[in-house]
Formats: sequence, C-alpha cells, structure tokens
Amino acid sequence: MNGYFMTDKGKVRDHNEDNGAILENSKQQILAVVADGMGGHKAGDIASAMVITSLREEWAKSGFLASPEEAEEWLTTSITQINNSIYNHAQEHEECNGMGTTVVAIVCGPEFITIGHIGDSRAYLLNEKGFSQITEDHSLVNELVRTGQISKDDAEYHPRKNVLLRALGTEKDVTPDVQTIGWDKSNKLLLCSDGLSNKLTESELHNYVQDTQDLQENAEELINEANNRGGEDNISLALVYYDDSEKEGES
Repeated sequence: MNGYFMTDKGKVRDHNEDNGAILENSKQQILAVVADGMGGHKAGDIASAMVITSLREEWAKSGFLASPEEAEEWLTTSITQINNSIYNHAQEHEECNGMGTTVVAIVCGPEFITIGHIGDSRAYLLNEKGFSQITEDHSLVNELVRTGQISKDDAEYHPRKNVLLRALGTEKDVTPDVQTIGWDKSNKLLLCSDGLSNKLTESELHNYVQDTQDLQENAEELINEANNRGGEDNISLALVYYDDSEKEGES
C-alpha cells in the first residue's frame, strides 16, 4: 500500500485549521487521517493537531489489527479518548472555548478497511464497482436530504450547508460512526475535508482519483483545482492506493 497526505490553506484564509497524516505502525499497517478544525482564535488548529498527535502516538503503539472487530474497537476507543481530551482542553482554556474538529480515519488492512468518522470530512472508495462516498456527513443539510426535506441539488446551495450536527470535542460524549468494508488490490481511497468536496462533484473527484499517475501528482491536481474554483476554505486530502508493492506506506 502507498499513501500520501497534502494540505493547503486555500486562497482566502490566512491560516490552515486542517491537519492529517498517513501513519504506519510497527506491523506496516496504514492509518489515513484527515481532520478539519473549527473555532475562534486559531483554536481549530489546536483541535485538529490534537487529533493527529494522539492518533500518531496510539498507532505507533498498536499491534497488527487482524480483524474488523479489533480495528473497530481501536478506532472507537481512540476517537472517543481524543474527544475527551479536546473537550477538556477547551474547558480549561478560555481562548479555546467551543473549538472542535471533524475527523475521518481509516485503518487499512490487507482484506478490509475500517472507517471511523465524525463531522463532514469524507471518505471515498474507488473499486471495481466504481467510485462512491463511504461516509455520511453529520451535517444539517445531509439530515434534510436524508429525511426527504430537500434534494441533493438543493443541498449544494443551502445557506446552512456548513452547519454540523456532530463534531469532535464540542460535547462531552460523542460517538463516532465506525464501519468495516472489504477492499482489494488496485482499490484507492480518498479522504478529504469539505474544502475539496465542496468544490468538486463526485464525478469530478472520480476522474482525478482514477488517474494512475503518482499519488502526489493526484493530490496536487485536486488541490490546484479546488483553489482555481475559489479556494475559500482550507483544502486537505489523503490518498491510499492498494498496490502490489512491498512498501506499506509513506508519510
């Protein structure tokens, strides 16, 4: 497996509240992560950085996660602990009051991937069946779509599009959505913040991701396109390609 993470502050904002990483444990398993921080006075930077720092430390200590059950337990426990850390930090530091972050994290095993997420940062999978979103946004507009109150087209231009119903660190008790699905060689994963998914349609993302070029080139082209379309938000993405190489990851 090969992985690549890239982030860009965009063309409008003066700092980057996104964070992410491609992490490798002692058993050469990959953990891909994207976090989109939010909060005043740069507190979003702190929240998203706490996600990556904590997951990096825990992933380095983890053993081989051989089953979906092990991977799901690890992700659920890790994300829940991070939520508590961010929440407590915000309570103890007035300047961080109300800070939070999204997170989408994927454990990549040889036969399965386990996805944990909170918020509207997304994960997509490219396989023999095509390209599809494998997370569901924890957002107001997605709930309105899900319950049939508005259409998907309406959601794209809804004035409250960025309102989240669930985020990491904003409440004392938050539970991530965790699921496991199968994957195989030649499959590719895309994780991204809404700075990318708000600028490119699913079919457009598919066109870029299916390209067989180098992952770094894929990432650069996606970020450049999001910036060309305005770049009003920070833009972050992680790509993981399940190839036949011996090397399991690069950070």
